[in-house]
Amino acid sequence: MQPMPKPRPPYLQRHVTRHGKVVWYVRKGRGPKIRINGAYDSDEFKAAYRAAIAGEAPTPRGGPQKDTLAWLIKLHRASGYYTSKSEATRKKRDQIFAQVLKTSGSYPVLSVDKTAIEDARDKRRETPSQARHFVDTMRSLFKWAVESNLVKADPTIGVKTKKPNKTGFKPWTDDDIAKFENRWPRGTRERVMFDIFVYTGLRIGDVALLGKQHVKNGVITIDTEKTGTRVTIPVLPPLALTLKMGPTGPLAFVASKSGAPLLKNSLGNAFHAACKAAGVDKSAHGIRKAAATHAADQGATVHELEAIFGWTGGAMAAHYTREANRKALAKGAMHKLSRDHTDDEIQKRQS
Repeated sequence: MQPMPKPRPPYLQRHVTRHGKVVWYVRKGRGPKIRINGAYDSDEFKAAYRAAIAGEAPTPRGGPQKDTLAWLIKLHRASGYYTSKSEATRKKRDQIFAQVLKTSGSYPVLSVDKTAIEDARDKRRETPSQARHFVDTMRSLFKWAVESNLVKADPTIGVKTKKPNKTGFKPWTDDDIAKFENRWPRGTRERVMFDIFVYTGLRIGDVALLGKQHVKNGVITIDTEKTGTRVTIPVLPPLALTLKMGPTGPLAFVASKSGAPLLKNSLGNAFHAACKAAGVDKSAHGIRKAAATHAADQGATVHELEAIFGWTGGAMAAHYTREANRKALAKGAMHKLSRDHTDDEIQKRQS
């Protein structure tokens, strides 16, 4: 005896196209037809049917299932909250999202709790910076999701990460600079990138973009990649001479042999190789740090440092001026630690 056929769910209509293909729709009364994707009675089909009955927008075929991490991340990346972030921030977070989507994209959002975040963080414990970026990215995602009423709780609350090394990048010394200049004289691409770092204080991402289009009447004007802050600085004579001697590219000063601009990562690798050849174990950001320290030691104010280095808010610039002031105060007050008396006082005691 044949089993009884399963009754068709309410409002579900079957239609055969002129090409003989069977398609399914949900239609309540005289309302619109809502097409149901997926093989009949499959999980995808059932989820689309439930969404149509509930009056929710159907999930596009091939798109992420509603209420999954992939669904939440897709909505987040399309939001103004996310698109307003700097390109550098979005790029860094997109890398984290790509990892999450690969391993956990199909997970229900409600299954993501504090333990899940901590487990994912701990899987990155060998690279503390990656662990920190992961938590920061997920914290931003769920903060937005709570504010958008997409989830009720933020699972990243209370999740801690190791603080970054406070020593940061080592600043270049005069000896480091001399080594590099001796190894790479003017007329080399390595010297072009080095002198741009030294005489502008720009970050590596901005140096990769910097070209003739940013220079007018001896002044560089560029909107920084990280924050979008506009920096306007004069081209100092040593840099002008280096750029004149080249080699430079038509679109960016630092270019490949074919003249094409170097991407940020390629520029970083090229500069690292140049430093290694010069016997200097420092980074490009260390030059920026040394430049800020030197400017502060020469009396640059917070506002002057912010104008040069593209900082805002005063905190970073204040760090350098505070250190410079401490040096000056210590130098001026050291004599107060001395227990020796003046020559006249010593002579009086001896007579």
